[in-house]
Order: sequence, then structure tokens, then C-alpha cells
Amino acid sequence: MALEWVVLGYAAGAEAIMLLLLTVPGLNPLRKGLISVTRNLLKPFLSIVPFCLFLLMDIYWKYETRPSCESESCSPSEYLRHQKSIMKSQRNALLIACALVFYWLLYSVTGLVVKVEQLNKRVEKMKDSD
Repeated sequence: MALEWVVLGYAAGAEAIMLLLLTVPGLNPLRKGLISVTRNLLKPFLSIVPFCLFLLMDIYWKYETRPSCESESCSPSEYLRHQKSIMKSQRNALLIACALVFYWLLYSVTGLVVKVEQLNKRVEKMKDSD
């Protein structure tokens, strides 16, 4: 597995962990610090989008230039290599989709959590004024 796929896997894993920590109930003290960390990381994590597009283009190029093994002249080892190549491409496309979905969810959930905190502060302020 090439380095770019390892990096994308770690980035998707970090996004998933942050998303879980933001949405799991009962972690309110941890959530406040995590929100500020996540908001600071959203801009650097945005580099995932062009990186994923580059990797999608790489998959497409490999798909277009791979040797076809559809005739009867393929040896079993060539056929197996062809099938492994297709499976790796599918796995990598799934990893790209997961990284993009996790980034979108992290961005959305962080925005919602910040809005909920602002609304809670407003409610507390209104209760104090009454």
C-alpha cells in the first residue's frame, strides 16, 4: 500500500474519532476543548478534498491503462493479478468516499455543536434576566 493511501487512512480515522467524541453523550467537559481543536483542524483537513480528487484521478488512470485480461489467452496468474488490481481500486475508492464523507460530517457536526452551545448560552442569559 502506497504512502498516500496510508495518509488518507489515518486522516479518515482521525476524522472518525473526532466525530465520535463530538457526538457521544456524556462527554461535555471534553467536548468544549475538542470543539476548539476541531475548529482549528477543519481548515488543514480541507486539504483532504483535493488530495482525494488526485487519488481518484490516479485510480481512473490506472483503470484506463491496466492490461485487460478478458480473452482466453490469460494465464491464471495474470487473471489473478487483474482481479487483485480491480479489488484494490474498489477498496481505495471506498477509502476516498469515507474520507470525504467523514470530513463533511465533521464540518457539519462541529457547526451544529457550536450553534447548540450558543443557543444554550442565550437560554441561560434569558433565565438569568427573568
